[in-house]
Amino acid sequence: MRIGRIPYINCYPVYGALDRGLVKLDAQLVDGVPTDLNQQMARGQLDISVVSAVEYARDSGRYLLLPDLAISCDGPVRSVVLFSSRPASELSRRRVVVSRSSMTSVALLELLFEHVWHAQPQFVPGDAELSDIATDDSGDADARLVIGDAALLLGSRHRGRYPHAYDLGEVWKAWTGQPFVFAVWVAQRTTDIKTALVAHSALIESRNWGLAHLPELARQAQQATGVEEAVCRDYLSGLDYGLSYPHLAGLTEFYRRLLERGRIPNGTLTFLPAA
Repeated sequence: MRIGRIPYINCYPVYGALDRGLVKLDAQLVDGVPTDLNQQMARGQLDISVVSAVEYARDSGRYLLLPDLAISCDGPVRSVVLFSSRPASELSRRRVVVSRSSMTSVALLELLFEHVWHAQPQFVPGDAELSDIATDDSGDADARLVIGDAALLLGSRHRGRYPHAYDLGEVWKAWTGQPFVFAVWVAQRTTDIKTALVAHSALIESRNWGLAHLPELARQAQQATGVEEAVCRDYLSGLDYGLSYPHLAGLTEFYRRLLERGRIPNGTLTFLPAA
């Protein structure tokens, strides 16, 4: 069995116990940024993976959601941020670099520009790796959407030419009053159900261990990224790794708005059945 994993520190709480051998799972973990994992799932190259929320909606007939497992926030997320040289409402016809690593973050940004900031920028695909931020290769762009560990690093060290920062989770919460679900775990519908249930149980057990050991994971995150340990600890503790009714309400609200814009087909949320 092949299981996808995002190498960002936001996945540490879910995979930490698996990595340490504290929870056993007979599977190969495959690292990739969200768009890579989306593509591998779409091609049937992974059995189970964390994927962008938009990827599930794009092809919900192919996947089963794993219950009670997601990467969500109910307010600031800290790792999905629009950094801008001017207020977001003044970015019409301005160049905004958007990360090619996350479909969900870009889709959310487009909604916020349309409904909250009432601006129509020119979106330019780009990358948001730590090396890009260090050299600030955004050219004549006025803003850039940065995700993952790079957003934490930029927020704490390299603000420079970007005096305005908009946390997309926080803006969504202020706009809709709902939590926001950035990523979900899914299984191929063709995956053996018993095998998928074993994997789901292991992921939940590992997630529960991770949430009980956030200080240890924060130290690991600091060593991996150079972001201050306290920042990593606050970041991890501010995320939610469940998929409760409020999270599902936020997720369906996001899908409803994307459906209205013709960005996703109509579909339903279908979960892996209980054992």
